Amino acid sequence: MGLFNKRKNDFIKIKIENLIEWNEANGNGCMVSDRITKEGFKVGYMYREQPHVQSPDSGWRFLAGNEDDEYMTDSDNHHIFAINTICNYDKDIIPFLHSEIGSCYVRVDSHNFESDDGTKPIYVEKQKR
Repeated sequence: MGLFNKRKNDFIKIKIENLIEWNEANGNGCMVSDRITKEGFKVGYMYREQPHVQSPDSGWRFLAGNEDDEYMTDSDNHHIFAINTICNYDKDIIPFLHSEIGSCYVRVDSHNFESDDGTKPIYVEKQKR
């Protein structure tokens, strides 16, 4: 019981402001790595896949960029959040949110993303809070 409650409640506490308007039909949910919401990394890699129709899903997936397959296969290491919440963790993602399904972006420096063509390394950095 103790470990479960600890893991469930150890998200970094931030002030949530309304930063975006999201009116897309399927909803505003997104999958986010705990490396962002618990460990304080910036979004290093983001992609948008076909949303799950049975849930309020935007299709966006946000990763720090230093997760391996083992980390990601453990469902305790990522959670569903509202997109606006993740914008408050990392405002740099905002200009890309209305990109079409199939879009992938990689962070190339402290504040910039570029379309991922598979050749650029992911710039991994912690937030300064």
